[in-house]
Amino acid sequence: MATPNLSSALPTPAVPAPAPCPKASPGYGKRSVPDQCPPRADDFAFLPERERYIAAYVDTLPEGAAMNIKSLAKQQPLYGQMAIGSALRALGVAGHLRQARCAVGDGDTLRWVTRTFWSRTARDNEWWNTFLTAEASHRLLQPVITSATPPPPWVPAEPAAPAASEEPAPTPLVPQQRTSPGDASPAYLALTRLGPTDKRLGLSEDDCRELEELAAEWFARGADADYLVHTVTAGLPATVDSPLGFVRKRLVTKLPPHRSAAPAPVPPGTSTPRLMVECTDCGAPGKAEAFRDGLCGPCRQPADAPAAEPGPDIERNVQAHVTRLREQLKLR
Repeated sequence: MATPNLSSALPTPAVPAPAPCPKASPGYGKRSVPDQCPPRADDFAFLPERERYIAAYVDTLPEGAAMNIKSLAKQQPLYGQMAIGSALRALGVAGHLRQARCAVGDGDTLRWVTRTFWSRTARDNEWWNTFLTAEASHRLLQPVITSATPPPPWVPAEPAAPAASEEPAPTPLVPQQRTSPGDASPAYLALTRLGPTDKRLGLSEDDCRELEELAAEWFARGADADYLVHTVTAGLPATVDSPLGFVRKRLVTKLPPHRSAAPAPVPPGTSTPRLMVECTDCGAPGKAEAFRDGLCGPCRQPADAPAAEPGPDIERNVQAHVTRLREQLKLR
């Protein structure tokens, strides 16, 4: 007669297996850094449960897998978009990932893509700065088959001049409405994209007109529609009671700095930077040395300073934990 299993240990609940992660668009997605330690069972044991789960999942993804928040939330069963965004931010602080905009292609095919550089082995800021600076230098030396340097995507494109043989279009007798696609300003059109991007920020026509002047200041400082939409919709709270007030506040507090009208001279045979590090929280681009723990200055706060918008206790616990982790990394 078989002896029944009298063990008092409770069985581990089964977690549904993640769905196969889709590949990112060509040029985007996950990129593993070199010189990593072999996989081990305790690779992420020092992280809280949520970050440990997300880190282990990301580590198993193939090269080029989609790393945007929506894709990660859709493919795994335990956490939604807000939790994924917070976990990625914590993993950046812990030294496992950095996000960057990279120039891909040459000449007329040159385009900018967002890549997530992943390291199973936690790295400190000095290591990441050295790696990203070398990556930027490598891309800078790649030939660009063009006589003119293409601007980054956050620089508004100048309208093409009409050909000499073309006659100017006649002025319509009835003026178009202000909100028609052909007459609306880039700032207004960018605001209309917030609702389709995230329904929590759906704005009415009157709301867009009221905020248009604030958004226009972003374009005057060199931002484009993609940058504005990405920055305003990044890291949203679970609910937004007043989309108009929330967007107004972000347009003011996340306003990018003025850009120099006269860019620094570029040595012959080189081009503009082909890699710009992105803030893991708001997506603002910049040089590697301008970031710490994957965060830009406005998004980075001392561990002992109260947050402007305090979140759940787990967020503060993660911040304190990764602060201790950084100190441990310096001792290795």
